[in-house]
Amino acid sequence: MSTPGSAIRLQDVTCRYGANAAVDGVALSVGKGEVFGLVGPDGAGKTTLIRLLCGLLRPASGRVEVAGCDTVARAADLKRRIGYLSQRFSLYGDLTVEENLDFFARLHAVRGHAPRKEELLAFTRLGPFRDRLADRLSGGMKQKLALACTLIHRPEVIFLDEPTTGVDPVSRRDFWTILNELHGTGITILMATPYLDEAERCSRVALLDHGRVLACDTPRALRSGRRGPMVEVVCDRVREAATAARGVPGVESVQQFGDRIHVGFRGAAPAPEALAETLAAAGVTVRQVRAITPSLEDVFIEMVGTGREA
Repeated sequence: MSTPGSAIRLQDVTCRYGANAAVDGVALSVGKGEVFGLVGPDGAGKTTLIRLLCGLLRPASGRVEVAGCDTVARAADLKRRIGYLSQRFSLYGDLTVEENLDFFARLHAVRGHAPRKEELLAFTRLGPFRDRLADRLSGGMKQKLALACTLIHRPEVIFLDEPTTGVDPVSRRDFWTILNELHGTGITILMATPYLDEAERCSRVALLDHGRVLACDTPRALRSGRRGPMVEVVCDRVREAATAARGVPGVESVQQFGDRIHVGFRGAAPAPEALAETLAAAGVTVRQVRAITPSLEDVFIEMVGTGREA
């Protein structure tokens, strides 16, 4: 089953909770050294998929292979080769930064880990805080500590489950700087994220909904793969504008973003003046109409909507 250069392989994998298929026939391959993103709404199956990859769950059907290990048949070997950072901070708040690193080094039976600990403290910029209790760290610093503990045993593949959720923008940027440096070492990173701007940073992205993969490609290819043009309309009464736009011939999707709507067309878009007149007839004041390049968020929301309608 293994493919040269692949770090992760899923073959027609299904996982159920009762009658509900949280992961439904997923087939994916992630290359060594990739930063791979899983994107989807709550309940899409991201966390279940990561738990399958970590060997924490068994698939109902199909096969999962990570770092050359079948996650069921070689679970013990798998644990030595992977790292997992969960959604919630799961370290020991009554231990210091350094004590948490020492504990996880012993947990993974890492001998002579002192040099590795110093390397990770410097890498995550936590050296000055080594004696601070974990509970007294900021949200961003807690995630950096969790990442350092995940890396203490030098895993080949790491799984990050929404690592920046609830973290302030500056800390998010700092966390991604660290991930980019980590990527340069050749480690394979698979992360689930609800943030489309983070997904844009990944080598490739899988868009998930209701346990199924809607699409998997580079962010650029996903953006450029949309069939027709997209138009942005800046206006007041956005809800009324969206309702009116859905009645325009050739419209495939309408999405609301604050004081504007994005309108996707199957074929050629109407002239800006014609679209503005249609919306004006519905009592909407249009301030600007312009053609735009679809973002990954536009593509994803459109795919989710199309899939649910089907």
